[in-house]
Amino acid sequence: MIRAATVNDIPEIHAMIRELAAYEKAAEQARATEEQLRRALFGEHPAASVLIAEDDGTGKTAGFALWFPRFSTWTGTRGLHLEDLYVRPHTRGCGHGKALLAALAAICRENGFERFEWTVLDWNEPAIGFYESLGARLLTEWRVCRLTGGPLEELAARAPAVAHRAR
Repeated sequence: MIRAATVNDIPEIHAMIRELAAYEKAAEQARATEEQLRRALFGEHPAASVLIAEDDGTGKTAGFALWFPRFSTWTGTRGLHLEDLYVRPHTRGCGHGKALLAALAAICRENGFERFEWTVLDWNEPAIGFYESLGARLLTEWRVCRLTGGPLEELAARAPAVAHRAR
């Protein structure tokens, strides 16, 4: 079963984010707190949405997908960015990942989103194979760019005065 997350799911979402970070060999980078997730997902201006996969046999949380809208200047339309997809190891192979992705594809169709995009680590062959089996195309010519920490602060310090800043 796939359903929209509720505020009561925050502890499970938080736990699965930490499980995903450990799987991706980056546990120390998963610093979000439950309170931060509560504000980001269920606050006045939600930053993202979450779908929950429940195991049909037990009703326990089997996985989640955290996503948010994006915009393409090339198509002039909105799209969907999947930030995290995680299915707990003991429930893999039961169709939860495919069901989560299908639910997100349906959100795209219902909202007229032309693109559904996400990233995958280049060493995660099981995930790559799974995504390709669904018809996803890996865009090898594009690279993710990231500024964080000192370099982000240094660049921000060079910013000219701007009349409007993003909130």
